[in-house]
Amino acid sequence: MLPENISAIVARNERWTGHAASEPYEAGWAREAVIFVRAVKDPVGEQPKLRVEISPDGMHWIAEGTEVQMPSAKDGLAAARLTQFGGWLRVSADFADGSEATVLVTIHLKA
Repeated sequence: MLPENISAIVARNERWTGHAASEPYEAGWAREAVIFVRAVKDPVGEQPKLRVEISPDGMHWIAEGTEVQMPSAKDGLAAARLTQFGGWLRVSADFADGSEATVLVTIHLKA
């Protein structure tokens, strides 16, 4: 039997500044996930670390522990690979004053 797969866009052409987060995605059925973040424009200023967050209900979030560096150039990619993540996933980052990034965030899930 072939595994079930899905790719979901949770942020498209969004300008992230300050405290930013992708839309949440319900992923409790999946066995593994890869989250990709692509800079669709040249980022401005120092880029923060991106953190994966998990939630039991899609409203209350905690850091899962995985962190990756935000892309530092247009078309740069960051990726986080996950297992054992519970029901809901999203990514977030805290940008310093004057820093920003325009991103495309996709979550790829496999049953």
